[in-house]
Amino acid sequence: MQTIHVADRVLDRPEGEDAVAVDGGLIVAIGPYERLAAEHPQARMRRWPGLLLPGLRHPQAVPLLEGAYHPDPREAGELGTEPLTGEALAALTMDDTRWGASARRGLQRLMAHGVTALDGPFTRPAVRTAVARSGLGVRAPLKGSRHEVTALALDPFVHFPLNALLDGDLSVGTPAEFAVFDVPMDELPEQALRLRGARSCVATVLGGRLVHRAR
Repeated sequence: MQTIHVADRVLDRPEGEDAVAVDGGLIVAIGPYERLAAEHPQARMRRWPGLLLPGLRHPQAVPLLEGAYHPDPREAGELGTEPLTGEALAALTMDDTRWGASARRGLQRLMAHGVTALDGPFTRPAVRTAVARSGLGVRAPLKGSRHEVTALALDPFVHFPLNALLDGDLSVGTPAEFAVFDVPMDELPEQALRLRGARSCVATVLGGRLVHRAR
């Protein structure tokens, strides 16, 4: 089914080109919503506030998924909600089943931050399986991108600039993998995203599928 995603603005597109049409997992058109709606009259329309941009790659995906535990919501009272590392992780009894469940929760949290690709490779079998089943792309890490930062953050804007995080671009014929962030349109995109953070993500599309939608 065709879908047209409409935002206040599409990154690096002229003003007024506010919509992206998706069909079969691919971007089939980019332009003004009125034109795309006329060209694709059967398409479902999804309207989002803010800035639509290519999906993000996360440079810290390996340590976040293979070196941190993402608590189950049922464990929040005991373990909190943030990823556990160091002594807190060492105090847990970790096996393949628990690593796999943690990775699946971590992947959902990453997608909720606009992430559609991960810097790899992954070596824990349970984590590698979870990543493969998620549909997220795995990329070769950029030189130094993972090791120059010691603190982990689900929000990639905490440590990295926008131009180091974009996983490709938006163009006709490419996979429909993008995210929308509810940030002000009167600020520069990088400044707005850094100030508001990736928690401002309202939608993430992976292979044409809506895998995250803010409630």
